[in-house]
Amino acid sequence: MIYTEKFIGEHFSRYRLMKYLENRLERAGLANVDIQRTPVMTRITLQALNPARIIGKRGRLIGDLTDEIRQVFGIENPQISVMEVREPFLEPRIVARKAARQIEMGKKVRAVLHFCLREILARGAMGAEIVAAGKIGAKGARAKRLHVSAGYIPKAGDPVQLVRKAHLNANTRSGVIGILVRIVPPGTVFPDKPAPVKEEKAAGKEEKKEAVEEKTTAKPKEESKKEEMPKEKEATEKEEKNPVKKAKETENAGEKEPEKKEEAVSAEKEAPLEKEE
Repeated sequence: MIYTEKFIGEHFSRYRLMKYLENRLERAGLANVDIQRTPVMTRITLQALNPARIIGKRGRLIGDLTDEIRQVFGIENPQISVMEVREPFLEPRIVARKAARQIEMGKKVRAVLHFCLREILARGAMGAEIVAAGKIGAKGARAKRLHVSAGYIPKAGDPVQLVRKAHLNANTRSGVIGILVRIVPPGTVFPDKPAPVKEEKAAGKEEKKEAVEEKTTAKPKEESKKEEMPKEKEATEKEEKNPVKKAKETENAGEKEPEKKEEAVSAEKEAPLEKEE
């Protein structure tokens, strides 16, 4: 009896509580329910799209909910905390509920599944799978099964615990259609796969490579400049050592200057003669 109460009765009571909360808080967009039992209290964490519908004005609704849980399920000192869901398309229960509503409205099942899959992958999920099975055709048709998936989704072993999944039913005129959604959230690390490299680290490595390349290209330029500098110094030193060449250059420059002056004077004399003619 002790083992049955511990391993079967506890899990069954937890399942009943989860189903009760799902049915009661369906309008609030309930995404996930986490129940943790401690010796002092039972902590219940709810993730929903609309936390205000669970809490109510001045915490009235959440107070009524704790009283109902205490009376119906016999849980002593339940503590309920509510969290808001930021990405609804990364929560399988919300995705399954949206798909079920669209199917009940009469939209094509295959188109609905592909639309949901695109939205899930657009939010950065590593993998996703949506399965619809049941009376997909018209009345009297045989049951079908449609399967849509993308990315990496483990199906066996311990990595299965890292996959989020949910199952809901869509009640149509032809019959019931079951919708199963599996999502691998972004950033999950599997033991059989290496951890994904972050973009920031990759960008930092690229910047380091560019800096190293710039340094390597700058080194030969500095070396060429260093090689040119001693050549210029040698040329100046040679000119200083040969004063004879400098004297000859100054004499040639002095001879050229009077010749230029004589040419200018002769050009001025010829100009008035042309005017008189």
